[in-house]
Amino acid sequence: MGYRLPDRADMVRVWELKGQRPMKKEVGKGWPEQLRDLWSGEIEWHSPMARWCTLRVGGLARGVATPASLEELQSLLGVLARLDVTWRVIGRGSNLLVSEAGYDGVIVMLGRKFAAIDKLAGGKEVGPRLQVEAGCSLMKLVNWCSAQGLAGLEFAAGIPGSVGGAVVMNAGAWGKEMSEVLSSVTFLGRSGELLKRAKDDLAFTYRHLETEGMVVVAAEFLLQAGDRKAIDKRCGQFLRDRKEKQPRGLASAGSFFKNPPGLPAAGKLIQDAGLKGFRIGGAQVSEVHANFLVNIGSATAQDFLDLMGKVQEKVFERFGIRLEPEVHLL
Repeated sequence: MGYRLPDRADMVRVWELKGQRPMKKEVGKGWPEQLRDLWSGEIEWHSPMARWCTLRVGGLARGVATPASLEELQSLLGVLARLDVTWRVIGRGSNLLVSEAGYDGVIVMLGRKFAAIDKLAGGKEVGPRLQVEAGCSLMKLVNWCSAQGLAGLEFAAGIPGSVGGAVVMNAGAWGKEMSEVLSSVTFLGRSGELLKRAKDDLAFTYRHLETEGMVVVAAEFLLQAGDRKAIDKRCGQFLRDRKEKQPRGLASAGSFFKNPPGLPAAGKLIQDAGLKGFRIGGAQVSEVHANFLVNIGSATAQDFLDLMGKVQEKVFERFGIRLEPEVHLL
């Protein structure tokens, strides 16, 4: 079943935030204690972000919340808004660099409990459609489609992260990107309402979807029926190509910089600037693919920030091109 837009009765069950002032804090209680009283979902307190990010660096988050359903997410964001607490939604942490200072708020993880895949009825004019929750692993979705004989997402084989993160980043590979296989995206607005927007009403650009501050909770994919063996073969080839061209066995965030439009790829520019293997502390420009900054085992977030700055500086000095990070900095 797909997500339906809430009716009046649904909205009574979520916080109505429009026009509300922040909740007054009870005497002797900070916001973590009040959050415990007001929201019954799973929260891990004082959690190192190195646990949640593929770069394996980052300081403590005051809290990491893991809502198990759309209703829990709606309730959580309502409570955080009323308590005036800073929050940030992340998926699998595959495109994120968190500073050593950590995050003095709540990280909202949409993970395995928020990962349903539903096949929708398709009309005569369209192919198979899937409704997928944002916390679903992108690789899980690719494997599921392959097993069902659904073609269109093979290019995503091996891309780390969640469906929600891939949609927000308009992730892509091999000349394809997520916007090409989406038919709609469902958002959760900051006042608790669900908004479903068709592809034609979405503003996709290179490695970016304009979310207007809303949270992606689900995406609808339009695929094609195909031969399972042929789909498996294409996925396998993409995975082999990734293993040959990308570093293995070291923590990374995937491609670190965006490819500048109309110019050589970021990895080529970094390599030609003589930076392959360049290292600051425990952070290194990969010797396999120069657009990967890898953790050789002892890196700090500051090492990665310093290395990022040095790569940008050297590429600009050599080519006059300012590389923009694809990784989100928190």
